[in-house]
Amino acid sequence: MTDLRQEAEAIADQFSEHLDIDVDEVEARLDTLVSEYKIPVEEARRSVTNHYLEEADMDRNELGRGGNAEVELAEIDAAEQWVDLTTKVIDLWEPRSDSIAQVGLLGDASGRMKFTKWAKSELPELDEGGVYRLENVVTDEYQGQYSVKLNRTTTITELDEELEVGDDTTEIEGALVDIQSGSGLIKRCPEEGCTRVLQNGRCSEHGEGEGEFDLRIKGVLDDGREIQEVIFNQEATEDVAGIGLEEAKQMAMDALDTTVVADEIRAKILGQYYRVTGPTFGRYVLADEVEELGGPADAEETLIKARSI
Repeated sequence: MTDLRQEAEAIADQFSEHLDIDVDEVEARLDTLVSEYKIPVEEARRSVTNHYLEEADMDRNELGRGGNAEVELAEIDAAEQWVDLTTKVIDLWEPRSDSIAQVGLLGDASGRMKFTKWAKSELPELDEGGVYRLENVVTDEYQGQYSVKLNRTTTITELDEELEVGDDTTEIEGALVDIQSGSGLIKRCPEEGCTRVLQNGRCSEHGEGEGEFDLRIKGVLDDGREIQEVIFNQEATEDVAGIGLEEAKQMAMDALDTTVVADEIRAKILGQYYRVTGPTFGRYVLADEVEELGGPADAEETLIKARSI
């Protein structure tokens, strides 16, 4: 069986309770996108899924997927995957939107991860400290940090057992030897629940949109032995670069070019030494805490390192 056939059967299975879909039709749509338009399979799958979501008048959060793998939190390394979890509720926060019923932190032996439970899902309340079997949750990603979302297809079973929670916090020190592409002033998809960065004004899932401005740094720290990629969110970026979001927007407006913000950040912090503390997700350490340690590294040596990455 070909990969496209497997993808087609998976898509048809997702909509089996909502639409009468022929697997051959789904496979043909995928093949057109992949073979004729040279679109990657993953992107083609999303496009075809979106087509049937529109046809069924459904939200993506209503869409389930059978036969999920049960994984630990640390194994989650991609968005839009359907998984089952056995996890403990570590912390609950106040939702910032009426569309969200609960938001907080889950944990298992492998680490910790944010979760969101949608209000319209009408799922049972999760209690802080409770251990649950969560079936059919969907993964998401923001700034390299993965999370899971609970929707109306999710099944929640409370377990009468203890679960030890691991700590995935990392602390690294080193010179900032590179500021990567995608740093500075960026725009994110304005759709509720989506945090993807727009590429040429387009979200890979929701299409073209005006977008909402954000600040970030995707950098590389070098401790003299190895390099580590790090992501600074808006708050950390403002702290280390001394540039606020409104100032960054004004800079870009004056220059008619958003790249001036990344250039300004690069000039201010490249070569500086930092201690960064935060969780590791994929190849990135997320900078929850940042401390500047001292003077800049040798400028020429820093540039040599940056160009070699």
